[in-house]
Amino acid sequence: MLLLMLEAGMPIDCVLTADTGMEFPEMYRHWDKIDQVLYQERGIHLTILRHSKGFEWLMFDQPKEKPKTLENRAKLGVPPYGNGWPGIRVRWCTGQLKTHLIAKEVNRLKKEKNALHYVGIAADEPARIKDEIYPLVEWGITEAQALKICYDRGFDWNGLYEIYHRCSCWCCPFQRIGELKNLRCYHPELWARLRELDKRALDQFGHSALGRFKDNWNVEQLEHRFAAEDAARKEAEMEQDKSKEIRDMLKDVPPKNVIIAVDDLPPKTLEQHLKDRQKGQKKPQKRKKGR
Repeated sequence: MLLLMLEAGMPIDCVLTADTGMEFPEMYRHWDKIDQVLYQERGIHLTILRHSKGFEWLMFDQPKEKPKTLENRAKLGVPPYGNGWPGIRVRWCTGQLKTHLIAKEVNRLKKEKNALHYVGIAADEPARIKDEIYPLVEWGITEAQALKICYDRGFDWNGLYEIYHRCSCWCCPFQRIGELKNLRCYHPELWARLRELDKRALDQFGHSALGRFKDNWNVEQLEHRFAAEDAARKEAEMEQDKSKEIRDMLKDVPPKNVIIAVDDLPPKTLEQHLKDRQKGQKKPQKRKKGR
């Protein structure tokens, strides 16, 4: 949206985004690139909003004050502080780290400058449309089309969208299992941090909803699952390589001599099998004539 607004010469006085503190390193580099373009084109910088305490404070340390919340926590046997892992019903991360910060700043700007608020929601995301101005919706640009426009202009999020379906927080519990596996593969340092966060959550909140990363999985269980899948994959690849090596060697053996099943070979080298078989292939002896 922003790039098209710049190209169309639309008035832009301020560009806002929110940093949860748990963004991918590539996202910060992406923001730096946007900031450079904004300054070159309009002489302004990207405004990045941040919570004063941060994600981990909200997850583990924010005091709870409502009597009902304190009562429920006492029943669960969990501490009266910290929000735990975000859940479907309570996505505190989105509210406290993104939408509330942006809404507060937008309201301030509207009071000071009577500003218009443009939101980069695509035309195929109608469920997210509220009462702001949505250029991409007005232009009929879908999410996929918007992504292509960015790519065509050199903004590729440093390859994040080639790995992940969405480039939200790297610790998001709502990620698909496949994307969490990619996190372990492509960002092992972030995966290590996620394991630490999950261990801390389990220690503090136990197996309550606050301490569960996903309904059926904690991060350590996923680590064991992914490690087992990797081991099985490597073993399968080794078997494939071994079979290919055997097939390549059999290419030089005349078909009439191939009398063994490759998959059933005992643990010997193929050369040894061939040698053993050749030793057993003696010329038939002529029958002696009777006297």
